[in-house]
Amino acid sequence: MNLEIGTTTCGFTVERIEEIAEFEGTAYLMRHAQSGARLMYLACDDENKAFAITFKTPPADSTGVFHILEHSVLCGSKKFPVKEPFVNLLKSSMQTFLNAMTFPDKTMYPVASTNEQDLINLMDVYMDAVMNPQIYEKEAIFSQEGWHFEMESPTDDLRLNGVVFNEMKGALSDPDSVLYNTLCTALFPNSAYSFESGGDPQEIPHLTYEHYLDTHRRHYRFDNSYLFLYGDIEVERELAFLDENYLSATPQGTMQVAPQDTETAEVAPQGQPRETECEPSNNASNSASNSAPNPLVLQEPLIAADLVHEMQTAPENACLGIAYVVGTVYEREKIIALDILMDALMGSNEAPLKRALLDSNIADDVHAYLVEEQLQPIVVLQAKGTAPHSLETFQTVIDTTIAKLCADGIPKDRLKASLSRAEFVIRERDFGMADGVVLGVQAMTGWLYDDDLACAYLRYEDAFATLRAGLDSGYFEQLLTEVIVQSVHKARVEIKPIDVRESQWDAKNLAALQASLDDARVAEIVQNTQTLHLAQEQPDSPAALATLPKLTLEDIHDMRPDPAYELLDTTPLPCLYHDIPTRDINYVYHYFNLGHLEFEDLPYVGVLVRLLGALDTAEHTAEELDTLITTYLGSLRFFTEIYGDETDPSILVPKFTVSASSLAKNTEYLATLPAEIWSSTSFDDTDKIKDILQQTRIALEQGFVNSGHSIALSRAASYYSKAALLREQIGGIDFYYFLKTLLDDFDERAQDLKVRLQSICTRLFVVDGTVVSFTGSAAQRDNFWEIGKTLRLAPTGAPTSAPTSAPTSAPTSAPAPAPSDSRLVVPDPSPRNEAFIVPSDICFVAKSYDRRLFGIPYSGIWQLASRVLSLDYLWNECRVKGGAYGAGFKADRSGALQFYSYRDPNLDATLARFDATASWLSTQDIDAEEMLGYIISSVAGYDTPKKPREIARRQDAEFFGKLDADWMKKARSEVLQARPEDIKNLAEIFERLAAQDVRCVFGNRTIIEEASTAFEIIDLLG
Repeated sequence: MNLEIGTTTCGFTVERIEEIAEFEGTAYLMRHAQSGARLMYLACDDENKAFAITFKTPPADSTGVFHILEHSVLCGSKKFPVKEPFVNLLKSSMQTFLNAMTFPDKTMYPVASTNEQDLINLMDVYMDAVMNPQIYEKEAIFSQEGWHFEMESPTDDLRLNGVVFNEMKGALSDPDSVLYNTLCTALFPNSAYSFESGGDPQEIPHLTYEHYLDTHRRHYRFDNSYLFLYGDIEVERELAFLDENYLSATPQGTMQVAPQDTETAEVAPQGQPRETECEPSNNASNSASNSAPNPLVLQEPLIAADLVHEMQTAPENACLGIAYVVGTVYEREKIIALDILMDALMGSNEAPLKRALLDSNIADDVHAYLVEEQLQPIVVLQAKGTAPHSLETFQTVIDTTIAKLCADGIPKDRLKASLSRAEFVIRERDFGMADGVVLGVQAMTGWLYDDDLACAYLRYEDAFATLRAGLDSGYFEQLLTEVIVQSVHKARVEIKPIDVRESQWDAKNLAALQASLDDARVAEIVQNTQTLHLAQEQPDSPAALATLPKLTLEDIHDMRPDPAYELLDTTPLPCLYHDIPTRDINYVYHYFNLGHLEFEDLPYVGVLVRLLGALDTAEHTAEELDTLITTYLGSLRFFTEIYGDETDPSILVPKFTVSASSLAKNTEYLATLPAEIWSSTSFDDTDKIKDILQQTRIALEQGFVNSGHSIALSRAASYYSKAALLREQIGGIDFYYFLKTLLDDFDERAQDLKVRLQSICTRLFVVDGTVVSFTGSAAQRDNFWEIGKTLRLAPTGAPTSAPTSAPTSAPTSAPAPAPSDSRLVVPDPSPRNEAFIVPSDICFVAKSYDRRLFGIPYSGIWQLASRVLSLDYLWNECRVKGGAYGAGFKADRSGALQFYSYRDPNLDATLARFDATASWLSTQDIDAEEMLGYIISSVAGYDTPKKPREIARRQDAEFFGKLDADWMKKARSEVLQARPEDIKNLAEIFERLAAQDVRCVFGNRTIIEEASTAFEIIDLLG
C-alpha cells in the first residue's frame, strides 16, 4: 500500500512520516477527515501486533468517574450486547494483552495478538464498547462497577459496594499512594492533577448516574481520541475496518466541537508556559457546563505550604515527601536527563543524596521517582518510616547535599553509570508485556498534548548523545540547580498515622445513615439490590453470545519450538547453554545448591540475598562496587527458588540464584563482578546492614497491604508444602518475624550475624552442586568462561553432583536434588488457618492445596479449568456479585491448586464461594462453542512470544525439574483434545479440596474479627 504524505486511504490522510531508528520502524501519522480521529501506525517487524484507542480524560473531581467508565464500557455494547465482552475475549481470543488503563489525564484501551484476524476481532469489540456502551440503557452497570447501597431485606444492615469502590479502598490503604495524591493536590490546585483519577472512596459515593453518563458523552468521541496500530500487519485492512465500521458511521456519543474546546493550554516552543488563566475546577458542575471535554490546563508555579495529612495506618508507615514540578512534557531531553540524574543521586544506598539522607537517621528508607506521563512532570523525594516533625530536617539535608554537589560537581562515574544503565534498559526492550502496548503508552506521553510530540517519547538516541557530552560540561549540575535549588513550583507533605479505625463510609456511619432512612427509601434500596442481583444472575442469551467474533481451530498455527539448549561438560563448571538471539546482550544465571545449608540457616539466607552487592568487598568499597555494577551490568540480582517434581512433593531442588546480564562488550565484568561479590563481601559495616534490613522490613509491610493475595497464597501453601515452608523462612511471614526480632536486638546480634553470613557464604559458594546457565552467542559464552574460569568458587573436595552428558536439544537428566553431604532437612508442615490484620479497608483471601497429595497427575486440562473458574464462576461470584476487585483459581505443574481474591470486601462469602466450586462445576454444561473459546485462549498462552531471558529461564526450570523435553507440547495437545466433560469431571477433586481446612487471609480488622469462619487472628504489625 502506498502511504505517502498527503495520500488518503480509507478516509485517513497521511500527515507525517517519521523513521524511528530506535526500534527499526516507521511511524505514519494520519487523521480521519470525517470523524477527526488521529491515528498512528508504527510499522515494524513484530508478529505481536497491537491496537489501542485512547481518550483525553482529565478529571474534574475525585469521584473516579473515568475509572468507573473504564470498567463500565467493557460491560456490553450495542453490537455485542453481552454482560462481559471483556471477559468473553479473555475466554476465547488469542490475545497476548487485553486490558484498559486509567491514567491521571487519559484512558487507554490496548489489545495485542499474534493473529491478525484476532486483532481485528478485538478492535471490533473494543471500538463498539467505548463508543456504544450499554451504560445508557442499563443503570445496573454503573451500580455494579461504581458504587451502590445494598440491603437484601429491610432488616439487613446497610452496606456500600462496587468494584471500583472496593478497588480504591485497597489502593488508598497504601501510604505511598496517599502521599503522592496529597502532593499532587498541593502542586496542582487549579489542574486536573489535583484529583484522584482512580477515585477516592470518600468521594465515589457522590457520583451520580446522570453525571457519569454526561462525562462519557463529552469525552468518548472520535475528535477526542487517539488510535494506535503496531506491528507486522496489513494496515489497509485495519484502516478500512475502522473507517467502514466506526469512523464514518458516526456512532452514538460522537460529536464535533470547535478545536479550541479540546486543546491543551498554550505552551511556548521552548517548553516554558505562556501566561494562561488557570481556573480551579473543584466539582463536577464546573466541567459539565457545556458539551466540551474537561479542560487540561497548565498550573502556574506555586510553593505550597507544608501539609500534614492524617491517615489510618500503622505508626511505622509514617512518611513524608517533597515534590518539584520540573517543566513540561515538551522537554523530552530534560525528562530523560532527570531520570538519569535521580538514579545517580538516589538510585541505591551508595548514591550521594540517598546516603546523606540515610546517614541523617531521619527515616528507615528514602527514594526518588520521576512521574513523566503528564503535562507537567514531577520529581518526588520520599522518606519512609519517619519520626514526627522530620520534614524540615529532610529538607535541610537535601538542600545541603545538593548545594555541595552543585558546587563540587556530581561524581562523573555515577552519572556515567546511571546513563549506561538507562541505555541498557531502553535498548533491551524487555517490558514484561507486548512491545506494542508499551510503545503505545510511550507515544501517548507526548501525543496527548500536542500532535507534534507524537513520536517524541519513542526517541532517545539524540538525547543520549547530548547527555553523554554533558557529562563533562556541567549539564547535570545546571539541571539539578534549576529543578531543585531554584524551584518555584514545589510542595511538602507529611503523612501522619492515626489510630482511627473508621472512615466516612464505615459501619458506624452507615448505621447512622440507615437510621435516617424512611421506609420508602429502605424499600427502594432493597428493590435496587434485588434488581441488581437478578441482572447479575441472568445469563447471556444464545443470540447475544452469537454476536461476538470468534476464531476457529484453523486459526491456530503449529507450536513454534524453543531454540535448542544443551548441557556442556567442557566448561569449567557445568553449563546450560541457550543459543538464542539476544540483541548483543548476555544473560547468566548461577545456580548454587542450598542443600549445603541447614534449615536454621534459611532466615540468614533471606538476609544474605538482600546484602550481596550492597556492601564492601575485598577489592572495592560499596560505593565503587555500586558504580561498577550500574555502569557495566544491565542487571544483577540475588534470590532463591525451589524446583520440585511434578508428581512427588517430597523432592525439593532448592537453589540460591545469582542472575546477571550485560552488553556483550562488557562480558569481562559479567564474569568477574558477581564472583567478586559472593567470594569476598565484607559484613563489617553494620550500619549499612541495618539500613538495608530496615528497608526490607518496609518493603515487606507494603507488600502485605498491596499484594496480600500473593502473600496469603504463599503462606497458605506452607501449611501443607515443604517447599513453601522453606520459602517462608527465606522471604515470607516467618522471615518477617525473624527480621523484626533481629532489628529489635540488632546491636547485640550484629557480631553473630556477621559470623553466620560468612559461614553461609563459605558453604554455599562452592563448585560442588553449582550449575551456570548462559544465553548469548557461542563466542561470548567462550569468552565468559575464559575470563571467569571457576568463578572464584572454592572446591569442596566432594565429587560434583552435576551430571555429564552429550549435548542434546533438551537435557533431561538433572543434578541430584541434593548432594551427598546435604544438611537441609525441612520439617513437616503444620495445618493452620491464619488471618493477619493489616492496615487496609479490604481483604485478600486464599485457600489452596497440593494435587500431588491427592495422587493426581498434571494435565493440560488444569489450564482450561483455571480459565473456566477464573473467568466465569469466580468472576461472577466474587467480582460481579461480591464487589471484589479480582478473584481467580490457579493450577500449575508444581502441584498447586489455589483460590484467591484481592481487594475483597468479603471473607466468609468468598470462602463459601471457593468451597462451592465443585457444586457449580457439576451443574455446568459447557457447549461446544464455549469450549472452543476456552481451548483457543488457553493455547494462546502456550504460544505467546517470549523474550530470550524468559525462554532460557523456562528451559532452566525444565532441567532442574526433570521435565520431558516435550512437556509443553504434550500439555498443549491435551488442551486441544479436551472435551467439556473433562472439566466437569474435576468436580470430585474440588470436593476434596473444599474439605481441606487450609485458609489464609490478610486484611481489615473489622471484617476479620466479625467473620464466622474460625481463624487464628494475628495483628501482624502490632
